[in-house]
This record gives sequence, structure tokens and C-alpha cells, in this order.
Amino acid sequence: MPTSPVEVVDDPYDIAVLGAGPAGLSAATAAAAHGARVALLDAAPRPGGQYWRHRPADDGAAHHDWPAFQRLRTALDTYRTHLDHLPGHAIWHIERTAAGFVTHALSDGASREVVSRTVVVATGAYDRQLPFPGWTLPGVYTAGGVQALLKGHGVVAGRRVVVAGTGPFLLPVAAGLAEAGATVLGVFEAGRPTAFARHPLTTLRAAGKLAEGARYLRTLRRHRVPYRTRTTVVRASGADTVTGAEVARLDGRWRIVPGTRRRLECDTVAVGYGFTPQTEIPLLLGCAMHRDADGSLSARVDTRQRSTVPGVYAAGEACGVGGAELSCTEGELAGLHAAYATTGSRPDPRHVARLLRRRAARRGFAVALYEAYPVRPGWRERLTEDTVVCRCEEVTASAIRHAVEDLGATDPRAVKLCARPGMGLCQGRVCGYATAALTAAHAGREVTEEDLCGLASRPIAQPVPLGLLRNPGSLGNPGSGTMPHHDEEGV
Repeated sequence: MPTSPVEVVDDPYDIAVLGAGPAGLSAATAAAAHGARVALLDAAPRPGGQYWRHRPADDGAAHHDWPAFQRLRTALDTYRTHLDHLPGHAIWHIERTAAGFVTHALSDGASREVVSRTVVVATGAYDRQLPFPGWTLPGVYTAGGVQALLKGHGVVAGRRVVVAGTGPFLLPVAAGLAEAGATVLGVFEAGRPTAFARHPLTTLRAAGKLAEGARYLRTLRRHRVPYRTRTTVVRASGADTVTGAEVARLDGRWRIVPGTRRRLECDTVAVGYGFTPQTEIPLLLGCAMHRDADGSLSARVDTRQRSTVPGVYAAGEACGVGGAELSCTEGELAGLHAAYATTGSRPDPRHVARLLRRRAARRGFAVALYEAYPVRPGWRERLTEDTVVCRCEEVTASAIRHAVEDLGATDPRAVKLCARPGMGLCQGRVCGYATAALTAAHAGREVTEEDLCGLASRPIAQPVPLGLLRNPGSLGNPGSGTMPHHDEEGV
């Protein structure tokens, strides 16, 4: 394969915003409105991220809070003299330089370098998966994957669908499928949403969110879709594809209640257990991380959305999963402060104070969500010895146990070296959480931040053509001719 050409941008931007979802759009437009020169990079052909994923000429009828997206989309055009939207740019590496940052993105087979003084990381999140027997069969999707097919392409994943997992995201997925003509056999929620009652004030402040959930439930009732709590899919069955799903009641620790298993005939299973922040870029830059209240790894930020690395801001799911409204608020804060840092354009302190109050309220609601929909440890007990955990490398649950108990691996990184989970195409994005949880359980301890970092840190954030690596200087520091390395602040 020939070496891919590298386009170098000599005139640096003030800010490179990485990701064009709710947080990235809010950051980019807020910064441009305050005079900063902004590059907005995103892998998708259209802005909006997963939350506002849409087809060309989509009228937004099937999308929540579409007016908010339209306002941000209009702002992209309004501030186009200061803002360059770069769609179709998949970010695969980023590095610090003496003058700022160089973001490497793959576009149309070529690597482009975008130089900026600061960066705002708004890379979003993806579905968190828990393995179960049969989950690698064709026809088993992530809940987000099913929604992406429907919103982005108008494709219904199957005719008879079972939706399972935990969290409020299951509701719009099931409602969208039902409205599109699929027969949804049920929404099987492993948790118990009534736990919201423990946070009455937080819940009342989020009346809009409760109304949104009520609309989805009304849609499910209209289509006669049952909604079952403390229940989930414990096995998918079939030969070449899914033909059935076994659901069962769960106790408080998510262990199967004896005698409650039943089989549903279906051709599609959509599962999701919350979300995992996409943290490759913050880790590449050496940002300090922490384990959030929902157990996921996220970037640590201050009240200005600044990370621990000078010039790096983070907003949205990259610094903690909390939904689109929180992402928009954090994105605007990040954009305002990044613009102030690069252009000296001071934001209105009263507006910043309002944003901070809004962020606190929405973060409080996110924490209430975490507590209402936790991932309980009983899922591990449902795995058989031959249940695949890492589908890329076909690593089973027994192989992970063997690595810990017989080979002496004490952390996920060592398990990765012994048994190869996380060494396949996805580089641990799908199996990382489960591998870390199983490793810690077999070692007789809780999952730590270091466990999660060990499987999330990657020198290349996206798959790239091998031809690109023929010129090693294009991958490391400019002129160094070396592969990227982590400095003392790195993980």
C-alpha cells in the first residue's frame, strides 16, 4: 500500500474541537461567537453525533430536542468566518508540541494534520456491553447500534426484537423500533427505576427528562410492548443467527431467580448497559482520569472544563456520561473558556454562573441515574466457562480466570498479555470493561482506575491503513521519526 500523503496546516487554529455531537457543537459555536478561530473535526458526514444522528433532509420528527440541534446547526453557518467544520475526519492520533497541538485525522484515505493552540475533547461515548452466553451470534446488537441503523439509515435491525439491559436509553430504542414497524417483544430492564424516589429534589428539577421518559412509555403502551423490571436476557440461542432469547427475573444482585427463565422467539436482540466514555484522546495527551460514579473511566476536569494538561479541555461524555443537555452545557463552558484562553475574549460572568448552576443540576441528575441503574455484580455468575468475553480474539471467561488463578496475572494488562483479550480489531473497546471486572473479581478485589486505564490506553485511536505507518515521522513528534510515546504525565 502506498504511503498516504500528509496535508500540513501551517496557520494554526486557536481551538480544535474534536467531535461534533452536542458537546462539540456547543463548544465550537460558543468559541467562534467569541472570536476564536475554530476547527471542528468529526468522523461523520453530518454534525450531530450519535444523539442527533440523521439522514440527509431529515425533518427531525423522530428526534428528541431537534430544535436545539437546528439552533446549533444554524450557528455553524452564522460563524463560518471563524469556524471550519471538517466532516469525515476520523481522529487517530494527537500530540503536544511547543506551540500547542497537532491533531492527526484520516480523511478520504489521507492523513491531515490540524494544528491548534488548544483542543476541546468532545469525543462522546459508546455502548457498554456485558457478555452473556450467545451474545456473539449474528442478530445480537448493541442498543446504540440498533438506534444508529434506524436514525442514520432508516434500517430496522429486525422484525421481532428483544430489548434488554439497563438504563433509560432502552426506552427510546424500543419506542423507535416499534414506531418503525418492528414487533418489540419486550423491554427487559435489569434494574429498578423506582430507585429515583431516593432523589426527590433532583428528580423534580429534571421534570423535562421525566416527561420525555413518559412519552416513550406511552409509545410502548400504544404498541403493546411490555416493560419488565428486574429482568434481562441471560442467553441468546441459534445456529447461524439468533432465533431466540432467554429472559429471567433477577434478584437485587442480578442473580437469576430460580424457575423464572422463559424463551422468546426472535430474530434480533438489542442490549445495552449504559455507556463507556471514549477516552483514547485524553489518555494520549496524558490527562488525569478518574473512575466515575457509574464505574466508567472519564477525564478529570475543573469548573472551566479544563483537564489537568494545559490547553486541553474536555466536555460531554468524555468527562462523564450525563446526557445531551449536560453535554451542551459543558461544551459551551469549554468553548467560552478556551476562547478566553486563546483570544482574551472574556465571557459574561453572569452567563457563566448560569451555566455552572445548570451543569451542577444536570450532573446531579446524572448521578441519580447512576444510582438508579447500577451494574450489579451478578452478571458475572451467568457466564459459562465457554462464554466468549473478547469476541475479536475469541477469549473465553475460563481463559481469563485461568490467567489470574493459574498464571498469576493480577491486573487486566497482564491478563491481556497472557490470554489476549483486547488485542483484536476493537482494541478492548467492547471487552475492556468486562475483562477488568472479571480480572478484579478473580483477584478478590474491586475494579480500580488503573484497571480501566490499562485497557483503554492506545497509541492509535482509530484503525489506520498500514501504508500510513511507512512514514513513522508522521505518527510521532514532528521530525522525531519515532512512534508516539507517553511522557511522565501519561498512562
